[in-house]
Amino acid sequence: MDSFSQALPRSAMSPAIGFISLGCPKATVDSERILSRLRAEGYTMVGDYQQADLVIVNTCGFIDAAVEESLEAIGEALEENGRVIVTGCLGAKAELIREVHPKVMAVTGPEAVDEVLAAVHAALPPPHDPFESLLPPGGLKLTPRHYAYLKIAEGCNQSCTFCIIPSMRGPLVSRPIGEVLDEAQALVSAGVKELLVVAQDTAAYGADLRYRTAFWGGRPLKSRIEVLAEELGRLGVWVRLHYLYPYPHLDRLVELMAEGWVLPYLDIPLQHASPAILKAMRRPAKQENMLRRIEEWRRRVPGLTLRSTFIVGFPGESEADFETLLDFLREARLDRVGAFTYSPVDGAAANALPGAVPEAVQQERLQRLMALQESISREKLAESLGRRLTVLVDEVLEDGRLLARSAAEAPEIDGVIVVEEARAAPGDFLEVEITAADEHDRLAHPL
Repeated sequence: MDSFSQALPRSAMSPAIGFISLGCPKATVDSERILSRLRAEGYTMVGDYQQADLVIVNTCGFIDAAVEESLEAIGEALEENGRVIVTGCLGAKAELIREVHPKVMAVTGPEAVDEVLAAVHAALPPPHDPFESLLPPGGLKLTPRHYAYLKIAEGCNQSCTFCIIPSMRGPLVSRPIGEVLDEAQALVSAGVKELLVVAQDTAAYGADLRYRTAFWGGRPLKSRIEVLAEELGRLGVWVRLHYLYPYPHLDRLVELMAEGWVLPYLDIPLQHASPAILKAMRRPAKQENMLRRIEEWRRRVPGLTLRSTFIVGFPGESEADFETLLDFLREARLDRVGAFTYSPVDGAAANALPGAVPEAVQQERLQRLMALQESISREKLAESLGRRLTVLVDEVLEDGRLLARSAAEAPEIDGVIVVEEARAAPGDFLEVEITAADEHDRLAHPL
């Protein structure tokens, strides 16, 4: 039951909840909020179907593969337990879920904590005497204790033709800046050493609020991503920003990286480099400007790590379009790259575009892209040999080696740094020297 939440000891009097969390870090935050509320009310979280009085499945519905995984998880929970509540992105398509699995007890959409709690209460009333002390500081987390995802907004105002997030999660809704900072402060007080800031469109934070001024700690703060990032940096922990649309004000975030307020790590999903394909995607199409911006960002922050994702085989993508993407990668020399083949998503505008690329061609292009990027990554990581870095320890292996990350590695999506001959615990910072590297990971010794 790897997908279940971390199990906690069960009281004989406590109703027991099993929880399966699928999807992206933003869905993980939703799961943590549901779990924290349930635990505060006295429910117990268990790690297998047999002990659970009911099971909650937080689904993903972004692409067809995610829909299939979610439906399979619901089916398994129904077969093994029989009492299942469904929430999350796929929950926005309740008719699909009930068509495939008519025996589910309730279905809610994303960002529906109150609705999930109401469904749980109806099926499994809470204990008569819940104790607030059952909830640990910072709430229940699905991540290790030393890092946490901090979701600052919900929804998205972009109209990318390959994406259905706006129809599933609605338009951009930014959280009040004081509320975000209160949550961040509570997480840091509970021992979190790294805050991973996420949203559907992180750099758009505050646009829906017209960047209005709010007060926190007796100080006026504008609801802007630059202001929020600097305030988070003042908490004295690592701050890592994810999913940044390439707006002009990213330059100010780069300044904050140069000043040390946030980690020098830019995660910008560029999606492609061909102007024709970017136009069809409804994405910024002037990649020559992006190359100039990358050059300037690296000049201002010499240790900057750049991460991006790309879609291969988008409708209408010619061999020339794909070669334009490869040329961009050769020139940009990004540090971290994720890529996947285009997959039609029910409800996406791109489904109506002509020029579908055969799957065999998609896979061949994906392999070529990843081979190129692996060679770039290998060369870039080799440049770090002999360099001294600060790393955050994530895990201690059975053989005593440590799995750690520097500012250049985000958890779960980037490589790791394996530290030999060192003693430390998860959440500790270490100073190390890089001694070896391949295309993904690095080896280090403590200083």
